[in-house]
Amino acid sequence: MEALEVNFWKHKKVFLTGHTGFKGSWLCLWLHLLGAKVTGYALKPPTIPSLFKLCRIDELITSVTADVRDLERLKKEMKKADPDIAIHMAAQPLVRESYKYPVDTYSINVMGTVNFFEAVRSCKNIKAVINVTTDKCYENQEKIAGYKETDTLGGYDPYSSSKACSELVTSAYRNSYFNPKDYTKHGVGVASARAGNVIGGGDWASDRLIPDIIRAILKGDKFKIRNPKAVRPWQYVLEPLRGYLMLAQKLYRNGAEFSEAWNFGPNRSDARSVEWIAKEICKKWGQGASFVIDKGKHPHETNYLFLDHSKAKSKLGWGPKWDINKAIDMIVDWTKAYSKRGKLRDTCFEQIFEYTEK
Repeated sequence: MEALEVNFWKHKKVFLTGHTGFKGSWLCLWLHLLGAKVTGYALKPPTIPSLFKLCRIDELITSVTADVRDLERLKKEMKKADPDIAIHMAAQPLVRESYKYPVDTYSINVMGTVNFFEAVRSCKNIKAVINVTTDKCYENQEKIAGYKETDTLGGYDPYSSSKACSELVTSAYRNSYFNPKDYTKHGVGVASARAGNVIGGGDWASDRLIPDIIRAILKGDKFKIRNPKAVRPWQYVLEPLRGYLMLAQKLYRNGAEFSEAWNFGPNRSDARSVEWIAKEICKKWGQGASFVIDKGKHPHETNYLFLDHSKAKSKLGWGPKWDINKAIDMIVDWTKAYSKRGKLRDTCFEQIFEYTEK
């Protein structure tokens, strides 16, 4: 299995949209440790509390508070940053939220992607570009076999559909402006990255299983779970982030070969039910933590979803390092540090060090 090249990232200029979100914050911390010069572009942190604020990430990077729907501002800030690598993570990321606000969801996830690529086109020195989407971009047929990058895109709900649209935008911009056949002329590698249900310490999103569990546990309440039999490809947040970083390395050096879509998912043994996850967290937390099943009516959500990451394994040398049990251990450890008012930036750094040493 290949590893991250630490020396590669030293002094690399990275432009990251969505840096104030859960995954974006973890990526900022990791890029800082690697010695990269990061410029983040996003709205204010979407939750209170937030990993971004708790870890004082604005002290480590250049942070721009702005909207990806503002094309001129996005162009201005990206050109000013003059990045070597651009990663697009800004999104409306919640299925249930997309039912409430479909117009905003499409505006952010589709036109935000268009604006991102327009900004990329205005920069001279970018060599690697990644658009982060989701496992939900596939037309879900509830099949047991994992979805491959060549499977049909789709989406039942506005969020999933908008991310499939974002994939189509990526493909169109790659074909039209950064075609691998013309790589010697433009020198830009463009890829999309699809990850599963990403979990980890510091996620405070609403209507998301583990954050809902953590909030209830910290209050000493029983928590409710919906769709207890639904199976998801759970993976610790550092897993897909390592995939993005490894993909960026490949794109930077040989963009023509790696300009395509990539799945980053866990091993099949880590695709577990919602109820199993809830039981494990209760067991590992202790202190009488418990849950009940919410039998009310809820919007449609997928019952089974799994990604085939064999291409990333064979062509990038990427594969999962931590199984679901280790992931839950890390979440519990992080949350206990939070409950004790620990130094959370140091806690994140320690988890990154442990993960990379493995």
